[in-house]
Amino acid sequence: MSTAPPIRFSVIGLNHYHIYGMVNALKAAGAALVAVHAREDDLATAFLAKHPEGRRVGDARAIIEDDSIQCVLSAAISAERAALGVQVMRHGKDILVDKPGVTTLEQLAELRRVQRETGRRYAVCFSERLEQPATVKACELVRAGAIGRVIHTVGLGPHQLRAPMREPWFFKRSQYGGILCDIASHQFDQFLFLTGANRAEIAASHVANRGHPQYPELEDFGDALVRTDGATGYIRVDWFTPDGLGVWGDGRLTILGTDGYIELRKYVDVAGRPGGNHLFLVDKKTTRYIDCGDVKLPFGRQFLADIADRTETAMNQEHCFLACELALTAQARAVRLA
Repeated sequence: MSTAPPIRFSVIGLNHYHIYGMVNALKAAGAALVAVHAREDDLATAFLAKHPEGRRVGDARAIIEDDSIQCVLSAAISAERAALGVQVMRHGKDILVDKPGVTTLEQLAELRRVQRETGRRYAVCFSERLEQPATVKACELVRAGAIGRVIHTVGLGPHQLRAPMREPWFFKRSQYGGILCDIASHQFDQFLFLTGANRAEIAASHVANRGHPQYPELEDFGDALVRTDGATGYIRVDWFTPDGLGVWGDGRLTILGTDGYIELRKYVDVAGRPGGNHLFLVDKKTTRYIDCGDVKLPFGRQFLADIADRTETAMNQEHCFLACELALTAQARAVRLA
């Protein structure tokens, strides 16, 4: 019995550490890393130390024009990802990028057009859902009807700034896209998936720089209200997680349904249980705690199957684009607070 050869993929752009999770997910599912391109020697050296089978190439075209490569992964500078995606799709390849997958509405319009023309996939790795075991479990419970119909979500995405570790582009508005475009894209993705919505609108949004005047283009706080015909959501993201927490952020998600609710403490249970991946489920019968540390992550396997079979099990293309559109619209319409 013959087996299909592994999906061959390569990497262009190593500017965010999320690339490691993306690569690990595909390799664990059986894909083969072929090559990597990065302008920065230090980033390439660190990456190849962990993935030595990847051949470093000096020109991205060596990857884009290689017909034996089926997929490209990228965590390039945020503002550069959409243009790379256009190139990759026009050369007959699928592409998986780190969030945010796009930083302007004009970029999004071009991505939609080229994706329709080529039939290739432009996927964004919303890791807060796809690579986070507690969120995977929560989505399974919601889809199984554990709390009835979802009518509201609260998504909180606080982060540590860790400014000395950041590259200069991180503090330039034109390159990172703004805090709602960037971090909050996770929360918009989760809202759409959990409510099952295929359309939504921004009711209100705000951004501010409340504590980092030395970085005038940085937005360190943002929030937004999003709604559909049957559900609403509140999103808050910031760069104010204190060092004393011990982890990079106290990410939380509350999902309110007609028959109960689910609360996630994704990375820490403050002054409580050790570790992360804590899920609390309250329904009409009982209250339960579920440790999600051993939950399997299906994204890598599903994404590779989608490449081979031209399906959309890992992520629906229009869902992906709509999550990006909501984040971009919230960013564009945001009232800047003093």
